[in-house]
Amino acid sequence: MFVTLEGPDGAGKSSQALALAERLRTAGVDVVLTREPGGTALGERVRELLLSTDAPERTPLADALLFNAARQQLVEEVIRPALAAGRWVLCDRFADSTIAYQGYGAGVDLDALRRLAAVATGGLRPDRTLLFDLPGEAGLARRAGAGSAELTRFELAERHDLRFHQRVRDGFLALAAAEPERWSVIDASADASSVTEAAWRAVEEWLQLVPRRG
Repeated sequence: MFVTLEGPDGAGKSSQALALAERLRTAGVDVVLTREPGGTALGERVRELLLSTDAPERTPLADALLFNAARQQLVEEVIRPALAAGRWVLCDRFADSTIAYQGYGAGVDLDALRRLAAVATGGLRPDRTLLFDLPGEAGLARRAGAGSAELTRFELAERHDLRFHQRVRDGFLALAAAEPERWSVIDASADASSVTEAAWRAVEEWLQLVPRRG
């Protein structure tokens, strides 16, 4: 299975991805954990360019192109080989993030972003997606509490204000509502252990009901 974790900034996806991967391994599932942007040598370089607070200013479409360049490399180098070997893949963000951030958040045409993602991924789509849902103000407050060294360009830049993050959240919820068979929405405002248990309940259902690729 190919499972992605999505959500606005501050929702705790990265910590939950680690916890979920560990639970799956304990359950006997061979799982690869990766992230976007990143997961490859190229992807990590692009990640620094995209997220660094001192990176050059870019248009939202330029951001989308960079995210998809890293995504294409990750799909070909990590995700497809792992799936072909019968392994699960957990990915912290994927193409839905570009739709939510550069599309709903920044106003790039949604259909153009979907076409771009289809080219970059070769049509690969997640089997299931966990959305860790959190209001924009709560997410930004959490991120600010982590210290300025932890903040990304999307959390500091003037153009990425609270209204931007609210649009991103609304975008994620719209995507989940359009494909309820793929998405499971998790309330990320709860304490971390409760969020982990809610995510695991969703994954347990997939372990029982969703056939493996073959």
